[in-house]
Amino acid sequence: MTQQAHGVTQAQKDALWMPYTANRQFKSSPRIVSGAEGNYLIDDTGRKVFDGLSGLWTCGAGHNRPEIAEAVARQLTTLDYAPAFQYGHTLAFELAERLAAMAPADINQVFFTNSGSEAADTATKIARAYWRQQGQPTKTRIIGRAKGYHGASWGGISFGGIGANRKMWGPAMESDHLSHTLLADQPFCKGMPDTGAHLAEELIEMVALHDASNIAAVIVEPLAGSAGVIIPPVGYLRRLRELCDEHDILLIFDEVITGFGRTGHLFGANAFDVVPDMINVAKQLTNGAVPMGAVMTRQFIYDTVTGAGGPEYNIELPHGYTYSGHPVACAAAMAALDVLEQESLVSRVSELSPYFEKAVHSLAGLPFVKGIRNFGFAAGFTIESYPGEPARRPFELAMSLWDKGYYVRYGGDTLQLGIPFTTEKFEIDNLINAMHDTLSNA
Repeated sequence: MTQQAHGVTQAQKDALWMPYTANRQFKSSPRIVSGAEGNYLIDDTGRKVFDGLSGLWTCGAGHNRPEIAEAVARQLTTLDYAPAFQYGHTLAFELAERLAAMAPADINQVFFTNSGSEAADTATKIARAYWRQQGQPTKTRIIGRAKGYHGASWGGISFGGIGANRKMWGPAMESDHLSHTLLADQPFCKGMPDTGAHLAEELIEMVALHDASNIAAVIVEPLAGSAGVIIPPVGYLRRLRELCDEHDILLIFDEVITGFGRTGHLFGANAFDVVPDMINVAKQLTNGAVPMGAVMTRQFIYDTVTGAGGPEYNIELPHGYTYSGHPVACAAAMAALDVLEQESLVSRVSELSPYFEKAVHSLAGLPFVKGIRNFGFAAGFTIESYPGEPARRPFELAMSLWDKGYYVRYGGDTLQLGIPFTTEKFEIDNLINAMHDTLSNA
């Protein structure tokens, strides 16, 4: 095969159908990542590119951590795989115990998955199973939220609320959606908006429409990432918790982005002082090194499902994955959590968040910037659209930044930042200066 520019042959490009990618555009102008180190990606020319999204919200501790690589290598020469059904291996139990100890309140049961999408499916299946074993099998409906993202599975696109992720597929699972909390009268907001908690009251309307006897769970991201970093208003999540309690509805926090430090707290549940019934995690769990996710539930959910399982030899929850709790993924997770704790990275995010906040809001007033939102080490920018082309200008800005040596996320009418927890102040300055120059000359 003839080797072409970017180190990829035409035949190789032709063979790969890329996920969430404009395949035609990419294959005409490939952006190839060939390496990574610390807070930087390295492209196929050897150029360093600052990773302004921590991979895909995944690599908060930076890339190529030797501690994780060594743990994975050791595991591969000890136990590369163990059957996940009816048999176990020690490391899965050790990791589950560790996660249970980290989680808030009595969230202390852990079910392993391989991704955030699988975690969303798993959590909602557990919710239905819980109500069925409680003698309320009609409680099946899942309530999501507009602009919410819960993965690309059938479940995820059903109770997810990003229109572009839903329109192509037609009907999926039965679900409804609360309004999003991106308020038009607060386009520039530092931290939590002061108003907007009233939007939680929409759940009362859902209950009036469907009756609580038919609603299993509400699933929301504490901080919506993929839709452009949408921060919950003061009191909003607490009111959702109160309404779920009042109407016997389970509350699921999808913390695939917020889990393990992004907000300056271990979980969004800690940051916003609200305890859900389940927490979904992935991404930062292994620092992006090996695919892994988990659903963490409160004790009463586990007790109900297993307690109604019939004879002791029965499988109480007929659900799981071939790679649930994979030994290599467990090893990566244990090492990643060691790094998180030993380097006090969660505290570091909390301490540097005010500096990051000031930096991102310095871009207010530049051309095409119609809104800025931030919390912890996450920020979103609403970008003025070309007429009828909301996604075009963010794409163009992101490509210009890539050429300057900065990787940022673009999606819909937004640009998004999710900088590594290990980012230094000068790197924040350099990133914001590059964004300032790009926006000023767009």
